[in-house]
Amino acid sequence: MDIENAKAQMRKGVLEFCILSILQRGEAYPSDIMAELKKAKLIVVEGTLYPLLTRLKNDGLLSYRWEESNQGPPRKYYHITDIGKDFLGELKKTWDELAHAVNQTTKNN
Repeated sequence: MDIENAKAQMRKGVLEFCILSILQRGEAYPSDIMAELKKAKLIVVEGTLYPLLTRLKNDGLLSYRWEESNQGPPRKYYHITDIGKDFLGELKKTWDELAHAVNQTTKNN
């Protein structure tokens, strides 16, 4: 098995959770989201982020607003919806349970 592929799959599994968590702190432009993820060592490219943002928006978890920019075309700023906050709460609960289970299982390794 390719270790890099396994690590990439693990990161993809938590990306939605991380994006919703970032947006719970306040609205953000996609490059701001990517910077937050990069700071946490979750490197994400635009080709991954934009389809995920669109899917989360289509699922009603995110919304966005347009803002005019002096440096080019208008910018799309994303924010979490009330449905998204509820969903994030459930993800957080599941994450905590999963992290506890994994830590219990792997603590002697």
